[in-house]
Amino acid sequence: MNTSSEKYSLVCGMEVHAELKTKSKMFCGCKNDPFGAPKPNIYTCPTCLGMPGGLPVANKTAIEWTIKLGLALGCKINLFSKFDRKNYFYPDLPKAYQISQYDIPFCYEGVVETSEGPIRITRIHLEEDTGKLQHKTVDGKKVSLVDYNRSSVPLIEIVTEPDIKSPTQAKEYGRKLRQIMRYLDISDCDMDQGGMRLEANISIAPAGSTKLPDYKVEVKNINSFKFVEQAITFEMERHEALLEKGTTPIQETRGWNPNKGETFSQRTKEDAEDYRYFPDPDLPPIRFTQDQIETLRSDIPELPEAKTSRWIKEYKIEERYAKMLSENRTAAEWIESIFKQADTPNDSAKAIVNKKISFEVGEKPSAIIKKIADISTTDNVDTKKLVLAIQATMKENQDAVQKFKAGDKKVIGFFIGQVMRAIGKKIDAQLLRETLVAELSK
Repeated sequence: MNTSSEKYSLVCGMEVHAELKTKSKMFCGCKNDPFGAPKPNIYTCPTCLGMPGGLPVANKTAIEWTIKLGLALGCKINLFSKFDRKNYFYPDLPKAYQISQYDIPFCYEGVVETSEGPIRITRIHLEEDTGKLQHKTVDGKKVSLVDYNRSSVPLIEIVTEPDIKSPTQAKEYGRKLRQIMRYLDISDCDMDQGGMRLEANISIAPAGSTKLPDYKVEVKNINSFKFVEQAITFEMERHEALLEKGTTPIQETRGWNPNKGETFSQRTKEDAEDYRYFPDPDLPPIRFTQDQIETLRSDIPELPEAKTSRWIKEYKIEERYAKMLSENRTAAEWIESIFKQADTPNDSAKAIVNKKISFEVGEKPSAIIKKIADISTTDNVDTKKLVLAIQATMKENQDAVQKFKAGDKKVIGFFIGQVMRAIGKKIDAQLLRETLVAELSK
């Protein structure tokens, strides 16, 4: 609980947008590279610029990737789906409508497990991104410019039920979602560039109440997990202060100012009716067979939670190491090849996590195992023997000890060489340095 009292509980759902990294845009053949374009408005055509006569054609890969994400999150898949027009008037939307999905999304009713409980996925639908507004000063005048390189980039939206009970749970959920999308290799989820954006629908209710509040405030376009945690915390406190005064918070859309650490009002919240959804007449409905869905399911890699559980069971890896090492799919697949060849996989996991060896992803597992074996030899050195060797070396080199105490840290290298010679075997440099400094500092 992050409010100033225990009188209220958070009621929160999230909408997460992520750009898919297909080669072309969602409804045209233009290059999908909004962040790497050398100039504004060069990856455009009559279709993504909303010009008369430009007709959309749906990107098959984007649709398949959306369904793969839904399957990875345990969603049901609509075998019949369609695209709809969502009408609104902003300068970054050249057609004055966005091609999206309304009542029949590709995916629905999934779940993401978190340490604070499950978060139900209401729907996952596919739409097109908008252009990007840039506010600049040109010839001394403040102007707003639009770059349409991002217009019509495929964008998935993942919508949850109001199951989020704390700001920390919201942060954990966002991180898990990003990790899964990266594992599927469908999105880079680059939050600094806007490739993944978080939105939180926030309200609070009296503690213990099962009735949903009659208002909600949406904080949009948050580009950091830390910021979404902070924004929800701020809104909880703001709502509580208003409710304690007998005032219901206004249903509105707000932004997050990370410099001030507070939200700010943007506009009154729209309802679905305001968008005047209707089926897009230029795009035919889409039908799938169950066999097609199962083919997509078979292409889903082992996901982080499943991989972590299997490593714990199969290789006896400690849970904390398993979670850290399964974070990145490419690295995890390489690390598993080390586990398969190692006599003691957990020692390998420990060594990699603690960075006691230097390695590069892709390096031969046998070379890594040899390095780990050398470390294991060091780890087996009796600590008392190591300390005695250090103390004996210090006694024989009192001049060097005085230099260290006077601030000359370069002598540490001299002592490392002398102690290793006295021990007569390889010693982990980090372990030796830490023990040595501790003895010299007494």
